[in-house]
Amino acid sequence: MVTSTMTPVEEFHALHEKGCFVIPNPWDIGSARILHHLGFKALATTSAGYAFSQGLPDAIEALEMDKVLAHTSEIVSATSLPVNADFQNGYADEPEAVGKNVMLCVKTGAAGISIEDATGDEKNPLYERELAIERIKAARSAIDAGAVKPVLTARCEAYLVGAPNAFKVTLDRLVAYADAGADCLFAPMVSDPKEIEAIVKSVVPKPVNVIISNSTTGLTVQKLADLGVRRISVGSALARMAYGAFMHSAKTIIEKGTFDSFGVAASFAELNEIFAVNCDK
Repeated sequence: MVTSTMTPVEEFHALHEKGCFVIPNPWDIGSARILHHLGFKALATTSAGYAFSQGLPDAIEALEMDKVLAHTSEIVSATSLPVNADFQNGYADEPEAVGKNVMLCVKTGAAGISIEDATGDEKNPLYERELAIERIKAARSAIDAGAVKPVLTARCEAYLVGAPNAFKVTLDRLVAYADAGADCLFAPMVSDPKEIEAIVKSVVPKPVNVIISNSTTGLTVQKLADLGVRRISVGSALARMAYGAFMHSAKTIIEKGTFDSFGVAASFAELNEIFAVNCDK
């Protein structure tokens, strides 16, 4: 049972032990504090959301690791909730370098760290299988060497990069990553309930994260919980929702010369009230 006497890392581990929880993805201090205020139990950074906030595309090479570490520290400092760090590919190819970088990420105070197996190379979008496994082992060793042990999430990006036989590749890799020491397993963009259930069963008792990034899947928190999913993230969806509303409103001003879209804006009073609250209570 999660209690206030636990550290964020302990709380995050406890959340993965049973049930199902939603971990939304803020992209700045304000969005982190709003999500905290609304009652979520944990948060996760989003590489895409953060990149967009800096006027950059979502690409591994778009943001320097130092900036990502600083951003992670900023989100961690904005809330007392556990924060999972979207650490992309560990900002390195070789296992030893991944391990060193993971140690730097642990120092941000992140309660969890996600490492993916996407290379960012269009010709070879996934790391070779054995190298990918060694990278997770290196991340595991780096975490185990420290006093604080964040939740290590290993991601297989086969669906996301459009790999042939994505389901088969995902099952094989996630089982291997679980054996390599990952605490949680994650296959972005899987949406077929049967495939999700098979992934959950393949790595049981370790928890599985499923991301919902659009409204077309028909999946709900209850449906995913019934499939055995423990953690549900939303990636850049909330950031894109915010940008979508902003763009729509701005376009309405230019194209129609009206300001009707301001009717759904958050009020000054509501935002002031949220941001005046000490989120560390």
